[in-house]
Amino acid sequence: MSENKQFLEERDKIDFLIQKGYRIHSVSEHLNGASVTFVHPDGKETETLLIATPNARKYFSSLLIKQNQAIH
Repeated sequence: MSENKQFLEERDKIDFLIQKGYRIHSVSEHLNGASVTFVHPDGKETETLLIATPNARKYFSSLLIKQNQAIH
């Protein structure tokens, strides 16, 4: 799979969770990329995505910055 196609798939998964109301809760960096844990506002549902491509990592980082700015 091309890196661009993989990025688009990862971005779509992130966008899907964000549209469902999930928020980024934690990020764990490792050799395979980053594991991003999303929590639904009700606190009962969590989802974890493995984000491997650099562009998708930049993408969720920008969303995390926006999310944190909205809180403060």
